[in-house]
Amino acid sequence: MRAVLIATLACAVMAVDLTAATQAQAQMGGGAPTGFGRGNRRPGGEEEKKPQYVPGTKASEKIFPLDSTWTAVSLNGKPFTGGDRPSFIIDKQYRARGYGGCNTFAATAFPLKDQHLAVGPLALTKKSCDKSLAASEQAFFVALRTAAVWDLVGSQLVLKSPNGELKFDRAL
Repeated sequence: MRAVLIATLACAVMAVDLTAATQAQAQMGGGAPTGFGRGNRRPGGEEEKKPQYVPGTKASEKIFPLDSTWTAVSLNGKPFTGGDRPSFIIDKQYRARGYGGCNTFAATAFPLKDQHLAVGPLALTKKSCDKSLAASEQAFFVALRTAAVWDLVGSQLVLKSPNGELKFDRAL
């Protein structure tokens, strides 16, 4: 008990000393301590003002348009023709589903930071199609599956991958 009383008394004395020192400094015209030596003062006795740090502004990041249906316009500049153009939608649960031109597909798709996109493995139907349509559909699926970056350019969605660039228009 005696040790606790002595410790409490010592803390009280230190607090009084600290308060007195702070008050003495405030009366001498000083605010918060600024440091010692000549580096902090100018020749006229005024304190040196350092420029205030202002963080850089980050470009506003675009938000991926979930729950919008997109119809393919072109792959690597080659337009998709006919009424059976590929299309897809990514819902709010990050499930992608769509049509490749002959078969339907489903996958998971996650918009990531800095406008990147991760598309999981595609689950496809196995409908048979003619060879030219099957080749076009296969190229679409490969470009979609390997899509790494997305962007909204005007009213078009652009998916870029090592296998090409897909452009889409928003479906009505």
